[in-house]
Amino acid sequence: MRVNRILLSSALVVVALVIQVSVLARLHLPGAVPDLLLLTVLGLAMVYGHVGGALIGFGAGLLADLAPPADHAAGRYALVLCVIGYFAGLIKPENGRLKSATGPMVVVVAAAIGSTLLYAGVGALVGDTAARHVGMVSLLITAALYDLLLAPFVVPGIMALARRADNDPLAETGSSTKKATDISSGWISTGTGLRIGGQRGGLGALKTRARTRTTRVGRIKGVKRL
Repeated sequence: MRVNRILLSSALVVVALVIQVSVLARLHLPGAVPDLLLLTVLGLAMVYGHVGGALIGFGAGLLADLAPPADHAAGRYALVLCVIGYFAGLIKPENGRLKSATGPMVVVVAAAIGSTLLYAGVGALVGDTAARHVGMVSLLITAALYDLLLAPFVVPGIMALARRADNDPLAETGSSTKKATDISSGWISTGTGLRIGGQRGGLGALKTRARTRTTRVGRIKGVKRL
């Protein structure tokens, strides 16, 4: 991954985790907790693709596993977000821009349900029976609802930041310089009739035009010039 991608992803993941732990987790909403970290991974994955989404998901999940007040085995949520980030990155369009909001909303609902089921499944494999004492149906419904309500305020902004940071400043500078050169050449050609760098044999063509004009003048006067 590029350096600008790593820096932006790290900053967004840390901010999302801090807000989720210090604010969203303290709301004491019925059922699940709004997963801002999941939405951040989804937004970045839909711009950077499946490889970037998997890497960002793994790093974000591992950070959530180690950050207090985590009470589960380290690597559990990292595996969940790694899988979610990979599959979310598969819907990335070629130009990085989505034509409608229907696709991302479907991805958010599927990711909320899938991450909850996958987290419970991994917990069952490692002997965590806490999910058995929680109503799974209500947990799935509330997780999808909370994430769906929060997504319009998070995912578009994350994707816009990712697209903007993904642009290469050197490429933009080179493009601007080239554009300025073309404009300058256009001004010169407009005023003098001579194109710099845009016509083969610039000086040779100018001499040919001068010789042709001289020949025409000589013919008009009745004098043949060689």
